[in-house]
Amino acid sequence: MFDDFFTRALIAGIGVALVTGPLGCFIVWRRMAYFGDTISHSALLGVALSFLLNINLMLGIFGVAVIVAASLMLLQQRHSLSSDVLLGILSHSTLALGLVIVAFMSWIRVDLMAFLFGDILSVSKQDLLFIYIGGLMVLGMLAYIWRPLLAVTVSEDLARAEGINPTIPRIIFMLLLAIVIAIAMKIIGVLLITALLIIPAATARRFAKTPVAMATIASICGVLAVTAGLFGSLKLDTPSGPSIVVAGLIIFLISLIPLYKRSSDSGRFSTAGKN
Repeated sequence: MFDDFFTRALIAGIGVALVTGPLGCFIVWRRMAYFGDTISHSALLGVALSFLLNINLMLGIFGVAVIVAASLMLLQQRHSLSSDVLLGILSHSTLALGLVIVAFMSWIRVDLMAFLFGDILSVSKQDLLFIYIGGLMVLGMLAYIWRPLLAVTVSEDLARAEGINPTIPRIIFMLLLAIVIAIAMKIIGVLLITALLIIPAATARRFAKTPVAMATIASICGVLAVTAGLFGSLKLDTPSGPSIVVAGLIIFLISLIPLYKRSSDSGRFSTAGKN
């Protein structure tokens, strides 16, 4: 019989994995891995401002993530710098700014390691409530915008021809990503959130023939990574967050083993999205 803290950690990790799977698929399809990294790094600035202004932690993280995403969209419209340069600037500057602000707040003790790499074993019942209510909201909204977001991901020109405004589903997707990062930060940490978004989706891409199948398989791979990572952490006495990522990596590497041959790319869903 496991302790309550381990059971809560397992339930929390599964809840996060179920949500990051479908979102991660869009990140892979749209080639937005660096964007996800930027938003997750900005979470530390949200943490610092939350402590400084004495506001709710998740609200602070969500607010900063939204501001960073909006700033990126505005800067991209000016066409003065490429997207990868802008993402690099925003990613590292928000992370560094968060660390500097935390260093100045000498009157508050902040466990940076927990925020950077996660502390899933400290999840409370209230955290579980946030994770599952927030996760259901994200999945419900993602299901609502699934078709227009997928159309925009495949081709913005075709989406416009169908009467879809590409900006709206893109903004909603960024907001959903910000919510998930705010929810998942305590589970796996600022530096590892993107891994939980990308690795299960990349693994699922090896087997899925349709977008829905890929999203489903990505969630399953995420759940397997969380479960294997937590049990491995318990047995080997290793950090929980990194152990989950390592488990996800092992699953991905196993998926690369050519157990059977497929026709050319028949088992993959591919899109040509834009950031």
